[in-house]
Amino acid sequence: MGVYTVSELAKLSGVSVRTLHHYDQIGLLQPASVGENGYRYYGSAELLRLQQILFHRQFGLSLAEIARALDAPNFDLPGSLRGHRQRLASEARRLRALIRTLDRTLAALDGETEMEETQMYRGFPPEKQAAYERWLEKRFGAAAQPEIEASKARFGAMSDAEYGGFLTELEAVEAELARAMAEGLPANGEAVAGAVRRHHAWVARGWDREPDRQAYRVLAGMYREHPDFRERYERRAPGFTEYLTAAMEAFADRELS
Repeated sequence: MGVYTVSELAKLSGVSVRTLHHYDQIGLLQPASVGENGYRYYGSAELLRLQQILFHRQFGLSLAEIARALDAPNFDLPGSLRGHRQRLASEARRLRALIRTLDRTLAALDGETEMEETQMYRGFPPEKQAAYERWLEKRFGAAAQPEIEASKARFGAMSDAEYGGFLTELEAVEAELARAMAEGLPANGEAVAGAVRRHHAWVARGWDREPDRQAYRVLAGMYREHPDFRERYERRAPGFTEYLTAAMEAFADRELS
């Protein structure tokens, strides 16, 4: 990176000269040096700091909050950039989902296809996710929060194609288990063990670790207790919530330690 005057940095970044002067005055972004002619000069460290300021402004932080974050003794620039990337990737995925929702709605209005009600609201702000996280914290306490954050980070790092494949894999496993239930196969029988084993592997991929017996049984209990999970499973087939969770618990007792 080169050295830039305030006017050159303004042109490069899109931030006005007046704003850069203000950042200097409040100590948020000071130049690397000031020449005898009074010109402010900015180097690579200042350019990176300005980038951080713009990222944090994008996420709604005040200038005072940004200053506290950037000047903290433990501030980690690579870690901060990775965090920004995860947030933006998650938002990009949400926006792509909104675009798909728009496309499906337009196609339905044009009579080209039918649209299920469950597809009408995909991609909108994740109030459901927030409510789900509150439920987990209430149910399992503060110990759930690190798992929640780690899970969000993993999903945020997935590409759209990877995330789509992840959900497609779950759909195939649940459909196989629903067929087994319809055929009257016992939930704790060997005939459904393969499908449950694939479900367990799918959970392990999402968690980035294999759930042991206790963790998989706790997950089964959560599926049974949480109204959103129960609603989704019962919409697939009446009684599927109990069938799936019984199959998970039987598998945990039989094959996990």
